[in-house]
Amino acid sequence: MENTNIVLQNVRLSYVHILKPYARDPKSDPKYQATILVPKSDTNAKAMIDQAIEAAKRNGLANKWQGAMPQRVPTPIHDGDGLTQNGAEFGPECKGHWVFTASSAADKPVDVVDANVQPILRATDVYSGMYANISINFFAYNHQGKKGIGCGLGPVQKVRDGEPLGGQAPSAKSVFKTVAQAAQPTAQVNPLTGQPM
Repeated sequence: MENTNIVLQNVRLSYVHILKPYARDPKSDPKYQATILVPKSDTNAKAMIDQAIEAAKRNGLANKWQGAMPQRVPTPIHDGDGLTQNGAEFGPECKGHWVFTASSAADKPVDVVDANVQPILRATDVYSGMYANISINFFAYNHQGKKGIGCGLGPVQKVRDGEPLGGQAPSAKSVFKTVAQAAQPTAQVNPLTGQPM
């Protein structure tokens, strides 16, 4: 088996679910996952990705695909300037990037650390739009007749903050105004009974 594990540096993360497993479809198994945005200008990162995918194909030929390479081998890498598998445009944050999703099974938690390699415990420190170093592993699969290359998610190191993606909830101060209180009539109260006079 060839090594297909690589570390990408200073990439942007989107659809981040790395502290708690998540499933968009309730019928699917929840997973730790993140979508990774690699700038097209980072040709070294793309070369590492391509080499790891080719190694995963060779591993698949030897182990998963019974010695027969599929005519077309689907990979998880997409052009952010193109269209999604559903034919829609990628979000604006994907422009100028290679885009792919990496995941890990719910029973295989992901190590998430800060710049000092200390565990990140506050969920608010991890979000879509942050920048990270990320360890990933490409692998061949043969599942229910479908063959291709998938991407496993390993440890994540947050390296810096970025503009949050997907918007944020508005603050109360940006939504509400001070409510004027109506003056309450001052009723006189009998100090002995506590009843109005």
